[in-house]
Amino acid sequence: MPAHEHESDTTNDPLARERAHLTASRGALRAMREDAQALDIRDVTANWVNAAVLQAQIDERIKSLADLAHTPLFFGRLDYLHRVGADQAEGAEGEQFYIGRRHVHDADGDPMVIDWRAPVSQPFYRASKKDPQDVGQRRRFGYTGGELTAYEDEHLTDPAEAEQTSKLLQAEIERPRVGPMRDIVATIQPEQDEIVRSELGGTVCVQGGPGTGKTAVGLHRVAYLLYAHRERLARTGTLVIGPNRSFLQYIEQVLPALGELAVQQATVDDLVTAGIEVRGTDTAAAAVVKGDARMAEVLRRAIRSHVTPPVEPVVVVRGSRRWRVPAYEVAEMVDELLARDMRYGSAHEALPQRIAHAVLVRMEEAGEAPDDRVQNAVARNPAVKAAVKAIWPAVDPAKLVLRLLSDAEFLAAHAQGLLSEDEQKAILWTLPGSGRRAARSVKSAKWSAADAVLIDEANDLVARTHSLGHVVLDEAQDLSPMQYRAVGRRCTTGSATVLGDLAQGTTPWSTESWAQALHHLGKSDAVVEELTAGFRVPREVIAYASRLLPVISPGLAAVESVRESPGSLEVREVAGPAELDAAVLAKCEESLKREGSIGLIAADARIPALAEALSAAGHAYLSPGEETTAESRLTLVPASLAKGLEYDYVVLDEPAAVVDGEPDERTGLRRLYVALTRAVSGLTVVHAAELPDELRP
Repeated sequence: MPAHEHESDTTNDPLARERAHLTASRGALRAMREDAQALDIRDVTANWVNAAVLQAQIDERIKSLADLAHTPLFFGRLDYLHRVGADQAEGAEGEQFYIGRRHVHDADGDPMVIDWRAPVSQPFYRASKKDPQDVGQRRRFGYTGGELTAYEDEHLTDPAEAEQTSKLLQAEIERPRVGPMRDIVATIQPEQDEIVRSELGGTVCVQGGPGTGKTAVGLHRVAYLLYAHRERLARTGTLVIGPNRSFLQYIEQVLPALGELAVQQATVDDLVTAGIEVRGTDTAAAAVVKGDARMAEVLRRAIRSHVTPPVEPVVVVRGSRRWRVPAYEVAEMVDELLARDMRYGSAHEALPQRIAHAVLVRMEEAGEAPDDRVQNAVARNPAVKAAVKAIWPAVDPAKLVLRLLSDAEFLAAHAQGLLSEDEQKAILWTLPGSGRRAARSVKSAKWSAADAVLIDEANDLVARTHSLGHVVLDEAQDLSPMQYRAVGRRCTTGSATVLGDLAQGTTPWSTESWAQALHHLGKSDAVVEELTAGFRVPREVIAYASRLLPVISPGLAAVESVRESPGSLEVREVAGPAELDAAVLAKCEESLKREGSIGLIAADARIPALAEALSAAGHAYLSPGEETTAESRLTLVPASLAKGLEYDYVVLDEPAAVVDGEPDERTGLRRLYVALTRAVSGLTVVHAAELPDELRP
């Protein structure tokens, strides 16, 4: 399966013909864009509302047809056999298809490039010697920038040709990472493709170690679902949730590169802090209790405690008549609403209608003929409104949470049998040592991130949270049960793609199993898939990091890297702390002589000293999430923000400091595992203090 480089530009040269097709395809894409730009909505509608909607759709269409100069328009070709197979893709007999990031057609409407998500493209990822799927030849293309420079053929039905690893595919995986995260559409593997193309109706949980491509798989699944179910998801919406803003900045270009522009991105904090200013922090003990699923029941009890059984009848005066609904009958209405476990706010709105209906029944029995307008008027009657206010008063979710965290008696009443006395003390603001003071109002309260999740839960107990069609949740292992619930209620009527690695859980509340996490998410029936083939981290590096697995996540399978890269790991010991900064700086300078991005990862406490050393040496550096360029390729990364990021070369400063920066050893070793697995081409560990036992020679 040799790769063919360009040798001549004769018409008999296959590479020249492929370049000609690329040029023609780019021209066709440009024509499609020009056609979209030429559309005049005045010829379609005179209604300004419809015109605005149509114009927005046209603008999105124009954006999606942009030709990214340095991004290959197509990356492969399928030559189907000249026979009809039982399961052959429709219209594929003997045909030739170019597989790319988006569909491109010529002036006659004939396809020049097929979208990678189309059914006819699937064999590009899944066909093999054992199962050719009616493909005679698969061709991969190699690019330098946007220039097509090589091709490589596999003859899937030729028994004389041995199955080999694609050199072009390997080169694409190893291509230096300057800039944000890029798509993997040209390198998707069969096991990844199965997840990407799984149905919209089902939730998928992907357990994947470092470098297995789980984040990219999740993003490509969104792109696939938008292709296969565009109208439905256009109505219901899609959302990608990441662990922090740096991570979202890093991945934000993947979907636009695939032509998808309408996917929202957010952190969990973004979702739950609408209208709440987070200014406070919690102790680890308090955060663990607030993040526990038992808090949902505490909140439910607290909200329902506002319901007071009626003791007096409701008397409605209309004209000269008085209509009386006895207390026992109103109590039955209240009991029925409580038994239905409706949202508190929905029941608050339903109760006056129930009372009004009882009044209408009495009117009809008296010979009157009231209609719906009369019922609505009765529901707004001052006597009915006063009764509802006394029986089922409106509840402000933030005020409720404020009272729970400030009033020991109120908390104790609703946490009885759920939280221990010590757990209640841990979350109360009013106790000595809490570091928090009781606030006079919601606005003056110094809410923490965990408090915001409680308010979000309370909001949902009062009024249903809007559900989206599909949610992607990345780095999911770090969420608390209450955070899972917050995400889950945003896809109650939709599905989710859950991505994570149990070994990389670094929060005090990180999940111990995906079954537990999916239960809290409300998706217990999700399919759990495990990716164990590593494509990013070199074999030597992942094997070194995997020495930590028996301690940090017993029973979890180690990643088996498909990439051999001799010399990719260096562990350098220096004499003492005084020599550490100089050794780290020297290694960064050495790495900068190579092509690609460099990440200097260190314990958060070490960042100021390293920043000063870099500046003194005249090295400009970036912060995590900032886009690397050819001129600025070094990023200084606090260990707490390294998760999900990747760099061609990583210099890891003082592993012992990374471990010591966490509240316990296991969390520290998990943080170290994350830092050790960010490298694509090479990792250098520089240390003065002793390494953890598992990493010693």
